Amino acid sequence: MALSQMLLMLCNGFDERLILAMARARPSRTGEAIMADKTEDPTEMFRRLWSEQATALQQMLSPLMPGFVPPGLDPQEMTGWLESSRKLQGLWLDFQQELVNEGKDPHPFANVTKWLDYLEMFYEQLPLGNADTRQRLCDEGLALWENVLAQYGMGPNAGAGSTPALPRSDRRFADPRWQNQPAFAILHQTYLMLSDQVQAAIDAMEGLNDEKRDQLRFAARCMVEALSPANFPTTNPVVIERTLETRGENLVRGMEHLLSDLRHGQLSHTDKSAFEVGRNIAVTPGKVVYETPLFQLIQYSPTTETVLETPLVIFPPWINRFYILDLNAKKSFVRWAVEQGLTTFMVSWKSADASMAEIEWDDYIRAQIEAINVVRERLKVPAVHAIGYCVAGTTLAATLSILARRGQADKVASATFFTAQVDFEKSGELKYFCDGPALTLADQLSEKGYLDGRYMAATFNALRGKDLIWSYVINNYLLGEDYPAFDLLFWNGDSTNLPARWHHNYTRQLYRDNLMVVPDRLEADGTPIDLTRIETPCFIQAGREDHIAPPESVFRATRHFRGPTRFMLAGSGHIAGVVNPPSLHKYQYWTSEPPYTTYEDFVAGAREHPGSWWPYWIEWLHSFGTETVPAKGKRAPGGKGDKVIEDAPGRYVMEH
Repeated sequence: MALSQMLLMLCNGFDERLILAMARARPSRTGEAIMADKTEDPTEMFRRLWSEQATALQQMLSPLMPGFVPPGLDPQEMTGWLESSRKLQGLWLDFQQELVNEGKDPHPFANVTKWLDYLEMFYEQLPLGNADTRQRLCDEGLALWENVLAQYGMGPNAGAGSTPALPRSDRRFADPRWQNQPAFAILHQTYLMLSDQVQAAIDAMEGLNDEKRDQLRFAARCMVEALSPANFPTTNPVVIERTLETRGENLVRGMEHLLSDLRHGQLSHTDKSAFEVGRNIAVTPGKVVYETPLFQLIQYSPTTETVLETPLVIFPPWINRFYILDLNAKKSFVRWAVEQGLTTFMVSWKSADASMAEIEWDDYIRAQIEAINVVRERLKVPAVHAIGYCVAGTTLAATLSILARRGQADKVASATFFTAQVDFEKSGELKYFCDGPALTLADQLSEKGYLDGRYMAATFNALRGKDLIWSYVINNYLLGEDYPAFDLLFWNGDSTNLPARWHHNYTRQLYRDNLMVVPDRLEADGTPIDLTRIETPCFIQAGREDHIAPPESVFRATRHFRGPTRFMLAGSGHIAGVVNPPSLHKYQYWTSEPPYTTYEDFVAGAREHPGSWWPYWIEWLHSFGTETVPAKGKRAPGGKGDKVIEDAPGRYVMEH
């Protein structure tokens, strides 16, 4: 009996059309023979599993091929399949013609068979270890199959047929249809077992330091996530059911989504047509009051009669758009800060193009100093409060060091760091992209003088592949579902380009070599950088679940700054841990009374507080002075005699 036929027997509840497709799968060795012959290479069983999937994929898609007439279909049903076939073929051929017209090669994965060959090639590279490990894998696999089959009343250990209690669980397979049929139960349980074995094999490898082992774990995890049976149309029961119900219309809609993403070179996460910057995103009123080729400076209009004398300047990361801090009225940190009586300025960075090829870290540090000086001069104040988010926070630390070295530290009354790292020894999974081939690839992609922002978007997506890549492949490509309208995901997809020289040096000097914490090892604008010279009071925020700037890494700034620091741990991650307005009553934050010298010490003594940390932060900010001034004159941008450039959010944020 072929393995495909054995699986067919397990699937007696399937739709007849799927059974017909599976029954036509090519013969292979019998399941019984594979189970009986334990001397054979144990990976053969799993290789055959992939082979059967490839065959089944061809069979399921065959009704969508021109000229195919499935047996047993009534004319009305046949019309539906043929219409889907026509649409699919037309979409793909039109796309291929577009590539030809643009002088590009046809897409390399147009051939399904070739794509499956690549998949099998990756599978064969799985680190399954030595012969003993492979034998143990075989034994565990056979035991798993017997255990699962027994729970469905099959095999020598058949049980009473109660609700199956499968040995492994994963939310990707939470839908009951993964358990309703023993074939899909065996399939996803085998996959989960293989996933565990791959990671175990890496853990057992000798001669690897911790950094290389972690890097290999990450690479293997990405590959294993890609090979999930949930990601393929014939091994996902939810997709199979949808395809049969709609006669392939879901695949047509999915193809439309896929081709749209291929044209834009980026995976979609949301309905982009639902949002427009300046219309329902980044709408807090304000004016662009200053501009350079690298940045625009936005000043927001006051909503209170008086404002705090010391203004606030926010430096967002240039890896993303600034409006993460101004998504909408309910989620806007900018609007909230203005409502608290803060004269608020925001830097909007220009997305890099070929003219910015020589831009480096020095330029961003000079830009921060320039923005600080412009605000001081505009409002006639001695100092500002400054916020630096992510990479701009790292840069703010360098700026503070340089100002201190030049005897100008008093220009900044306080500094706040949102999820910013200065010590990169424990900088998390992003470090895996800052060594060897990944850096070489980034350099190759930067030949025009800038790194396309879509590369960075793909990098961040890969850190959470299950959530940010494969769930969208399933929902939007395979199931053909429409995209939701979600402002945060719109921002996430609005990528910015990075100057080639800056990216080249930053990834090597900071992430790879961790030179920022070595006094005077780096310099900018002719001034050495020494973090121990920073005496400015600092508020350091980290996200408990942040995978981009891990909290234990962010905490390390407290070891290098000489002045008073206050560390605060927010619930959630890199974005939601920052953008958590009080009105939403979400998440929590933790504070701890000093002394604490390590992140573990902080956590051990931490006290949890419900809701947003923003009020806690503004209370800290008020400790440096609560003097107010009338919100008039240049405190209200664009008034009489105040020459401004344009309305917020400005031009730079619109450019790509």
